[in-house]
Amino acid sequence: MRDAASLESDAAGHIASLMAAAARTAPKTRGIDNIRVVAVDDAESKERLCAKMIEIAGRENRPGLARDARCIAAAPAVIVIGVVANPAKLDCGFCGQKTCDALQAEHGVCAYNSIDLGIAVCSAAATASQLHADCRVMYSIGYASLELKLLGDDVRQALGIPVSITGKSPYFDRG
Repeated sequence: MRDAASLESDAAGHIASLMAAAARTAPKTRGIDNIRVVAVDDAESKERLCAKMIEIAGRENRPGLARDARCIAAAPAVIVIGVVANPAKLDCGFCGQKTCDALQAEHGVCAYNSIDLGIAVCSAAATASQLHADCRVMYSIGYASLELKLLGDDVRQALGIPVSITGKSPYFDRG
């Protein structure tokens, strides 16, 4: 016989896998697959991520990162979704540059990369919601993940989503 805590932890891990699938299959600009996803679901990786968030909180006077680190420390799984810096080659100017080549020369980020990241994150969060798991999109997780290079050197934007299954959402009263 398994207790509720064990079942809930397993469910959170399974839901995180489905969230990763939703993020990867989300629509992308021009069909270019530039989304990267990792799950932070083991104790060592979560401790490393939390420590980095707390380090940044102190270094940059961002107390929200330390608060969020406390929230995710108890989460069975955290999904990190990032987007590779990859201009869409549309020369649309949405990024503030006249051409994609000018954007690359400035080491900027394509506006469509941000859009692709948003769609992937929304797809993942919607999956968690449909499966009745608590989650919250956190820039703080993405920020620390970029410093840790969890998604590689070519990812310049990322967001994180901790997943929890408890009687009350740990992301509601974070104060």
